[in-house]
Amino acid sequence: MKKLLGLLAALAVMLALVMSVPSIRTASFWQAFVEPGPLSTAHGFLQGDCSGCHVSIEGVQAARCISCHANETALLQRQPTAFHSSIETCVECHREHEGDAGLRSAMDHQALATLGLRLLARAPEGSEARLLYSHLFAHGPAGSASAGTAGFANTPQAQLLDCYGCHQSRDRHEGQFGRECGSCHRTAQWTIPEYSHPPPSSTDCAQCHRAPPSHYMGHFEMVSKRVAGVEHANVEQCYLCHQTTSWNDIKSVGLYDHH
Repeated sequence: MKKLLGLLAALAVMLALVMSVPSIRTASFWQAFVEPGPLSTAHGFLQGDCSGCHVSIEGVQAARCISCHANETALLQRQPTAFHSSIETCVECHREHEGDAGLRSAMDHQALATLGLRLLARAPEGSEARLLYSHLFAHGPAGSASAGTAGFANTPQAQLLDCYGCHQSRDRHEGQFGRECGSCHRTAQWTIPEYSHPPPSSTDCAQCHRAPPSHYMGHFEMVSKRVAGVEHANVEQCYLCHQTTSWNDIKSVGLYDHH
């Protein structure tokens, strides 16, 4: 008991000494004292101003972020990043007090799926969204630290992601395979190890490949057919002129650059 009283007395003396120094009584001193790490360069002007982002007890509020970033029209109008307009939180992907490394630009698909689950959980009981949430929740959380990105790619929660909504501007299939990217691709990598291209003898090229716009214009009749020496080919008969090594590897011509 005496030791405890002695410790309390010592702490009281230290507090009295600290509070006797005017500069230490300021809020900025105590904020700097408990600050967990440096801010990013972009947010450096908020150094020492915790209330610029944090709310007492509740922590970081998305409303504080939005108050500064609501006018980021370039971000909200660009197709790959337009989804930010419907995201109700920021800290899952953009972290501060880790320097510039915290405000990462790499996409965290697992974090997006977790946010999607959170929105579904708020849906009214009996609604289709709530039923979907119950189904997904029955399969466990959206990935885990031990499973990693590759593990998450194969979970039911990964199906929550609207891949096409962000990647349509880079759709190499040009819409021919629809919007369900997840039926073939995974978030860990776009390549499909199991895929094997049909042999050169295949004649179903148009099933997957769409001809360029020039093939639907006079250029196809006046230039393309004549170069390849196949005057009676139609647009869907890719195999009559092209080879599987490269699109500009023309039969009987070789690598052809028409520009």
